Amino acid sequence: MNILKKDGFGAVFRNIAILIIVLVITLTGLTTYTVRKSFPQENGSIAIPGLEAEVKVLRDEWGIAQVYAASDHDLFLAQGYVTAQDRFWQMDFWRHIGSGRLSEMFGESQLEKDRFLRTMGWKKIAEQEFAETLDDSTKANLQAYAEGVNAYLETHQGSALSLEYAVLKLLNRDYSPEPWQPIHSILWGKVMAYDLSTNLGDEIERTILLKSFPKSRVDELFPDYPQDFPVILPEFKLAEKTQEDVENTSLPSLLALKDITPELKSIATNVSGIEEILGATGMGVGSNSWVISGKRTATGKPILADDPHLAVQMPSIWYEIGLHCTTDNTANCPYNVTGFSFAGVPGIIVGHNNRIAWGVTNVMSDTMDLYIEKINPQNPNQYEMNGKWVDMQLVKEEIKVASQEPVNQIVRYTQHGPIISDVFSPLQKFDENSSVEIPKNYAVSLRWNALEPSRLNAAMQEINRAQNWQDFRTAARKFDIAAQNLIYADVDGNIGYQMPGKTPLRK
Repeated sequence: MNILKKDGFGAVFRNIAILIIVLVITLTGLTTYTVRKSFPQENGSIAIPGLEAEVKVLRDEWGIAQVYAASDHDLFLAQGYVTAQDRFWQMDFWRHIGSGRLSEMFGESQLEKDRFLRTMGWKKIAEQEFAETLDDSTKANLQAYAEGVNAYLETHQGSALSLEYAVLKLLNRDYSPEPWQPIHSILWGKVMAYDLSTNLGDEIERTILLKSFPKSRVDELFPDYPQDFPVILPEFKLAEKTQEDVENTSLPSLLALKDITPELKSIATNVSGIEEILGATGMGVGSNSWVISGKRTATGKPILADDPHLAVQMPSIWYEIGLHCTTDNTANCPYNVTGFSFAGVPGIIVGHNNRIAWGVTNVMSDTMDLYIEKINPQNPNQYEMNGKWVDMQLVKEEIKVASQEPVNQIVRYTQHGPIISDVFSPLQKFDENSSVEIPKNYAVSLRWNALEPSRLNAAMQEINRAQNWQDFRTAARKFDIAAQNLIYADVDGNIGYQMPGKTPLRK
């Protein structure tokens, strides 16, 4: 009897063990299938609508693609397709940042970020750039890139598009990616400009310190560049500060800002909220680059090294790819370039072509200013300009929220820019004991050069095509936001430096 019972229990345990093993194998197989079905196709051929001729894509042992095409249309269409194969979740996420639509994906938890991002109005600026600012060639390349992305979306959805969408379905069953548009590529530049514009956070930090320490002590923590330190351009001399310069420091502005320190802390909190999705900026995220003339190298050719530090992300913010024209007709296809792009942006941001190489590091120039606007007590949508009440521009925004009703928002604009105190409620009340006269009815607006149409996309594509120093400088003139230190070298032994970007001229 006992032996039979043991054998009976043993059979049950064996059956349970077999069942567990089968379940584990099945789950492992399903998981592996779910993960791998979004992997890019690396061999064989793919029929893509819209191509004018055959395009070859060769991937190396690390999966980095080199694209070969006979026309710039096909080249950028293929770049869009290949990038979507590798990074579409990243592309989708970043376009939602740029257009202030995170709540659409992730729900109410992202609503405050969306309010801030809608106040920036990047989508409206991107639409204006595409319609009015960019040349036909840049527009065509942006459009071809979008065609390539959408060709991939036509045959891939859900977890076949990216594993993250399988996870997102658990939170938001109704979400489905929309087609890619050229303005989505332009939006990336706006987000990067904000990510690289660190002075707003620095000013907040200095102001908070000024509440507790004298200006002389704070200046020790944020010192000026020493007079005897090296500069990039040898003939450039730093202007020496006179006693008059020190005495003429804008103390009223400093005092006004000191009195709203709690409000500025609130801004700092909101800025940190945006950093959660973009990655931390500021100190500790420094970049470096250098270029050496061929006169100082063993080969007689220049050496260029570029290390543009950006916040660590997964996947990396950089996307390596090569774009190569297979025709001698440079008018129809003038690209032969390899380097690093951003997922969602056509062309190469940092790299080299057959004639030149270039690198970028952030200038960290001060391009943001806050303005106190005097508001008409009889009409909250009017502000004072040159002694007269003038109407603000009012833009109605509808923010879609996953699983909830949409939220409406009115964004108010003055001559300087958007009213940001509308999305930072503590800014709506200054300290009553302020030593500086503040209007009883006021709002705080932001002026920033990235809130104006730019030609950044055209600049990058022209740099990709540049064949010499003059071509490079001509292209760099259009690099008008997110000012960068550009370093340059070419096969003829030349090296150079250029710092493009719009910088405000302040009184």
